[in-house]
Amino acid sequence: MVWAVFSQTVNFDFVNYDDPTYVYKNPAITRGLNWPGVVWLFTHINAGTWFPLTDLTHQLDWQLYGANAGGHHLTNVLLHAATAILLFLLLRDLTGRFWPAAFVAAVFAIHPLRAESVAWVVERKDVLSGLFFMLALWAWTSHVRIRAAAAGPGNFAGDPRGWTVEYFLALAFFALGLLSKSMVVTLPFVLLLLDYWPLNRLASAGNGGVRTRLRSWLGLILEKLPFLLLSAAICVTTVLTQKNAVLIAHSVTIPVRIGNALLAYVVYLRHLVYPVGLAVSYVQPGMYHLVSAGGAALLLLAITAITVAGRRRHPYLLVGWLWYLGMLLPVIDIMQTGHNARADRYTYLPQIGLYILMTWGAVELSASWRQRRKVLGLGAAAILTGLLAGDYVQTSYWKNSVTLWNRVLACESENAFAYNNLGSAMVAQGKWREAETNFERALKIDPDYPEAEVNLGVALTAMGQREEALEHFQEALRLNPYSAAAEYNLGDAMANQGKPTEAIPHFERALQFRPGYPEADYDLGLALAEQEKWDEAIPHFERGLHFKLTRTDAEYITAVALRTDKKWAEAIGLYDRVLQARPDDAQARNDLGIALANLGKSAEARAQFHQALALATAQGNNTLAKTIRTRLNSDSLVSPQPETP
Repeated sequence: MVWAVFSQTVNFDFVNYDDPTYVYKNPAITRGLNWPGVVWLFTHINAGTWFPLTDLTHQLDWQLYGANAGGHHLTNVLLHAATAILLFLLLRDLTGRFWPAAFVAAVFAIHPLRAESVAWVVERKDVLSGLFFMLALWAWTSHVRIRAAAAGPGNFAGDPRGWTVEYFLALAFFALGLLSKSMVVTLPFVLLLLDYWPLNRLASAGNGGVRTRLRSWLGLILEKLPFLLLSAAICVTTVLTQKNAVLIAHSVTIPVRIGNALLAYVVYLRHLVYPVGLAVSYVQPGMYHLVSAGGAALLLLAITAITVAGRRRHPYLLVGWLWYLGMLLPVIDIMQTGHNARADRYTYLPQIGLYILMTWGAVELSASWRQRRKVLGLGAAAILTGLLAGDYVQTSYWKNSVTLWNRVLACESENAFAYNNLGSAMVAQGKWREAETNFERALKIDPDYPEAEVNLGVALTAMGQREEALEHFQEALRLNPYSAAAEYNLGDAMANQGKPTEAIPHFERALQFRPGYPEADYDLGLALAEQEKWDEAIPHFERGLHFKLTRTDAEYITAVALRTDKKWAEAIGLYDRVLQARPDDAQARNDLGIALANLGKSAEARAQFHQALALATAQGNNTLAKTIRTRLNSDSLVSPQPETP
């Protein structure tokens, strides 16, 4: 079933929503799998986040598939399929019920709300953390059963002598899940829910009174103390790595955030049973929805009261409901910092609780029906068929950036975020005027949108309207004084005007607001290098490019940048210095030849090309050798400009 829905993604592209930042334009990823890169991921913040295990899988994918997005999508699909299988096996073993477990796993696998987590490459963290979450639950239940068989229920919680290999295995899987996505911090809470049902670890305390029951709960909590400590540690890490995101959160007042959180809980319930109008971005509702939030609060309280009242006869109701409420807490609006009111991907693990609640409820409700098997079977088949079709269509919107953002605008025509990203998709296609139009539409809907101001400035810069572009970068900083992108683009504008001294403070502030911003590190390195401050430039080059450099490497990088900007004379001086240190560098000799040719020094250029050809041939660099031969045999020695490394 998973393959029937998601196999289409192997023909999809990357999208421009976070995929460039975290994957295909991230030097930490695009260098592939290597030991220094692995160490860097675990010891540095990458693009403002710290999910080293997720990034490690992206490195591996790049090693295997390169820029072929289909391979990256395939990994997501396989991880999701494995998670769905583990969910089925876990529920079957916990409850002894085959078909209810199979139905829950099938709904989890193909519900349209899964499209965002599986079809979006950067959401690898969802499917990877989900896999480790299930493995941790499996190891935990194995630990519980082993100890129950050895010591009897209720006699081993928190007792070090009762710890098993499975206990430490569960802890290890939990740690791996946290390194994939911090949202799984709620796993200790889920373990407590499973203790209540279906593991029934409090059953022996039923006749012992309140004190005995509290002591039993305390023992179960102490048993999970290592898990709780890991959760606390990752919470602190997340706050520290995303502290700037907290500062610029759009919904700043507590009443608005609480109201939006209550509404989100209810909207996720609606999308569970009626998954229509799903999109990657939803507009923040704002103050005018606080009345609706009151109704949402009453509904949530009513459902909670019902599940609490029925906990003795129907414990799965309380467990499923609290699973949903508790697991969503880290990403509900009162806690999260993004621009979205909610996101489909946030339901990946939390809604499993609702699937359990509804499935076991339906099974119990129909227990006395005469045609029970037939009715349940036909009902399950109809539900799964509808979900499969809906998920297939929902997944198809992720084909590329244009289809993705047009889908959002079809659902919400006044979505500034969607217009901004559709504009960015136009930029990628070189359609600057269309991009400008979309950025302006975004700003018309939301005049206080700093990201759209920055992007409009970038588009205007590309069209040669530099003075107007500067105004938009400055307006973005007025709206958001912590905008790393605005600071970076102001620095870039200064650098392009030949003002490296003025550019440096902007690059430094960009790095202060977004540590690990590779473009800012790289361009700051260039600005410092142009002032011959090599000792200061090299660390920034290293952080921007994620590998160790010598001074000669830094000089070569700067020479390439100068040549790209057609500063031929300055580039030639640096190439000469590089070749004094590395006379056998075929690429540097070729580049020097290009610079000389563009200054009209054809004889000197040909001499460099011939030396470069001999070196490339001797070193087995057939691609470079072929390029040089083509240039030497052409009417002109001048070739297209190189890409910045």
